[in-house]
Amino acid sequence: MKLALALADGAGRDGEVPVGAVVLDPAGRVIGSGRNRRRRDRDPLAHAEIEAIRSAVGAMESVSRTLRPSQDGLGGDGWNLSGCTLVVTLEPCPMCAGALLQTHIARVVFGAWDAKLGACGSVWDLPRDPHIGSHPEVHGGVMEGECVGMLSRFFRERRPSRSGDADNRRTGRSDPSVP
Repeated sequence: MKLALALADGAGRDGEVPVGAVVLDPAGRVIGSGRNRRRRDRDPLAHAEIEAIRSAVGAMESVSRTLRPSQDGLGGDGWNLSGCTLVVTLEPCPMCAGALLQTHIARVVFGAWDAKLGACGSVWDLPRDPHIGSHPEVHGGVMEGECVGMLSRFFRERRPSRSGDADNRRTGRSDPSVP
């Protein structure tokens, strides 16, 4: 999770929502990493999880080319990440949860719960849906304080202060200084 947090920090410094992710192989080695790059790449699909999965698939394809399929421990398909773990600072959204299911990732570990778009237990629970064949283990709330803190700071720094907003809504006035 510390590596995912470091990736998230880099994304935040670049103006991206600070989310970072890594994929670990069955032995616990990092084989893929990613961070949000939606703004930079002008790509709505460039979530940290997708970037990390793509990176891991690239690593596994190169392993699959050098080993016989029975030796790689993952069935010989570079896209098949069974036995691997996705570690991410924010609960995956439906798109990212679908990607981890499609690649047969065995475990997902995340830090902050996402009450708006979370798809691994908060709003939806795609990994545990009985209609889907793949059922990865899900572990949420890992280093939650650090992950939530990073996201909170990022949005607090970018959103205008809302101290007078409640009074303006209550009175119907657009300028709180006008009686």
